[in-house]
Amino acid sequence: MSPQEPPRRRVPGPARARVTARPATRRPAAARRPHTIRLGSPKPRLRLVSIGLTLVMVAFVVRLLQVQAVDASAFSAEASKNRYTSVRLAAERGEITDRKGVALATSVDAYDITADPKMFTPQDSKAPDAPEQAAALLAPILGKDAKELTERLKTRNTRYVVLAHRQTPQVWNQIKDLKKVFADKAEADKRNNGPGANVLAGVFKEDSSKRVYPNGDLAAGILGYVNAEGKGAGGLESSLDKKLSGKDGEVTYAQSGGRKVPTAGSSEKPAVPGEDIELTIDRDIQWAAQSAITEQVQKSEADRGYVIVQDTGTGEVLAMANAPGFDPNDLTGARSAAMGNAALQDVYEPGSTAKVMSMAAVLEEKKATPETHVEVPNRLHRGDRLFKDDVDHPTWYLTLNGVLAKSSNIGTILATGQLGPTQPEANKVLYSYLDKFGIGRPTGLNYPGESRGILADPEDWSTSQQYTIPFGQGLSLNAMQAASVYSTIANGGVRITPTLVRGTKGPDGRFTPAPAPEQTRVISRDTAKTLSEMLESVVDDQEGTGAKAKIPGYRVGGKTGTSNRVDPATGRYKGYTASFAGFAPADNPRITVYCAIQNPTKGSYFGGQICGPIYKKVMEFALKTLQVAPTGTAPAGLPVAFDPGPQPAPQPSPQPGR
Repeated sequence: MSPQEPPRRRVPGPARARVTARPATRRPAAARRPHTIRLGSPKPRLRLVSIGLTLVMVAFVVRLLQVQAVDASAFSAEASKNRYTSVRLAAERGEITDRKGVALATSVDAYDITADPKMFTPQDSKAPDAPEQAAALLAPILGKDAKELTERLKTRNTRYVVLAHRQTPQVWNQIKDLKKVFADKAEADKRNNGPGANVLAGVFKEDSSKRVYPNGDLAAGILGYVNAEGKGAGGLESSLDKKLSGKDGEVTYAQSGGRKVPTAGSSEKPAVPGEDIELTIDRDIQWAAQSAITEQVQKSEADRGYVIVQDTGTGEVLAMANAPGFDPNDLTGARSAAMGNAALQDVYEPGSTAKVMSMAAVLEEKKATPETHVEVPNRLHRGDRLFKDDVDHPTWYLTLNGVLAKSSNIGTILATGQLGPTQPEANKVLYSYLDKFGIGRPTGLNYPGESRGILADPEDWSTSQQYTIPFGQGLSLNAMQAASVYSTIANGGVRITPTLVRGTKGPDGRFTPAPAPEQTRVISRDTAKTLSEMLESVVDDQEGTGAKAKIPGYRVGGKTGTSNRVDPATGRYKGYTASFAGFAPADNPRITVYCAIQNPTKGSYFGGQICGPIYKKVMEFALKTLQVAPTGTAPAGLPVAFDPGPQPAPQPSPQPGR
C-alpha cells in the first residue's frame, strides 16, 4: 500500500466480503419454483404394523399350542362327548335252578328305553315343548308318570337317561311304530318348508333282560326277587347278587342325529355273564311241601306255616316252603309280610318238639335209659309255678320212653332235673346240649334276614325258665333250626350245617361245587340210635301223640309239638304254634320233614292233628321221589309204661277238729 492511500480498517470476514465485493450485475428475477410437500418416512409405520402382526401371530401360535398340545385331551374329550356316545351292555343274569337243572329263576330278552336329552331341546327337536309332548306319548306305554318323564328328558349336561328298565319287546315295538309316524310326518313337513319337528327322535332302546320265575310262587321265599334296577332285592337273588349279575360291558360309537355312524369306528368292552346257581332244592318235593302247607294254613285260618325237607346224610335242604307266599313275577299284589322267608326269619317257642334235645342230654349223660321208671303226678310244684301236662290225668307210671311218647311236660322236668346235683348245675348241662344242637346260633345258610333265635345263658334263666326250657317254652328258634335238630339225630348224632346251594356254573360252563358243610358231633351214635327208637314210639304206640304220621311200609320216628305262642303285636301269649318233626325210615334215616303252623284259629290246634298229616303227605312224596326203599325191619317196641305193683289204699282225710 502506497503512502498516499489512507489505511484500511480490518473488517470481519462477511462484512469484508460485502465491502470488497464488486457490485453484481443486475439480472432479471428468475421465476419462483412451486412449493413441494415431502412424505414422511414409511419405516416407522411398517415397523408398528410388523410388531402388531407379530403379536397377533404369537397369540395365534400360543393358542394353537394350547389347543393342540397343552389342552388337547380336554378338547378332544369335549368333541368326543358331543360326537361319541357310550352305551352300557347289560350282562346276562345267571339262572337259578333246582338240583336237577330245572330253571327256578331265569332271564328273557328285554329292552331298556333310553333317551338323549339334547335331542329334546328346541334347537334339535324343532319344537319348543318336545319333552312335554314326548312324555305324554310315552307315559301310557311305559306305565310311568308323564311329569317324571318330562323331568328326565330335560336333564342337563348329559346325553343319556334311562326312561324305563327291562321293557318287553312288545313295548318297544309300540314306541318304534310311534317314532316312525313322527319321522314320516317330520319329513313331509320339511318338504313343505316347515321346521320338520320330531319329538321322538331322541328315544332309543338298549338290549337288556327281564327276570322271570317260570313256576310262579314256587320257592319264592328262597329265591327272593329282582327290583326295578335289575338288582337282587330279597332272598338268594340278593345274597348271591354279585355272582348272578356278572359284569356289564360298554360300547362307544360315533353318532349323528341319534344314529350310529358306521364308518367312524367304535370300541366295545364285552359284558361278562353272571354265574348260574344250582340249588339243593328239588322242584317236585318243593311243590308237594308248598301245596300241603298252603292248603292247611287256609283250612286252619292260620297266620302262616312252613315246611322244611332235609337230606339227613348231606344236610342239603330239599324243600323250604312258606304259606302264604308271593309271586315274584308280579309284586304289585304281594303283601309285605309274605315277601320274606318266614321259615328262617320267624322265631317262636317250639314246644314239645324240643323235648328230644332234653332226652338226648339225659341219655348222653347216662342219667337214665329208655326203660327208666318215671312217676308222673298230675301236678308238679317247682319254683314259683305249678306245672301240668296238656291233659289232666291220674298219676302216670311211665318209662322215659313213655314220657317222650306221651309228651309229658312233668316227666321231662323230672328227667332233666337229674342232669346235675343242683338245679343251676343241671341248667348248665342242658344249655350245653341246646347250644351244640345249634339253638341260638345262625343256621349257616347265610340267608339275608335270618334270625338266630333266642337262648339265654343258663345264669340268666328265670325261676320258671329253669323248668319250661326242658319242654320247649322259654327259648325260641326258627323252622330250619328245628329241622336240623332231627336231622342231627337221624345222622347218628352228627350235625351237618344245612346248605341251599350245591354249586355254581360259570360262563365257561364249568361247574364248581359248593364247599363241604361243617360237621359237628353233638351226641354219640348209640344215643342217637336210642333216640330214634324212642321217637318211633311217638308214632307207632297206641298211646303216642303222632299216630297220624304213620306211613305204611316205613318205620317213622317223630315228635309232636303244641306250644303257647307269643303274639308279635302285643308281646303276650295268644294262640298256639302247632308242629311236627320227624325222619324216615327210622332204622336207616334218609329224610327229615318239619312242619309248623302259627296261630291256627279253626279246628284243632294240636301239632299231631294238623301237622302230622302234612308230615305224612310230604314224607311219602319225598320217599317215592328219591326212590327210598321201604323198611325191612320191625321197630324196637320200647315200653311206654311200667306196672307200679299194688298201691296202698288212699288214706282218709282227717276229720276237722281231730
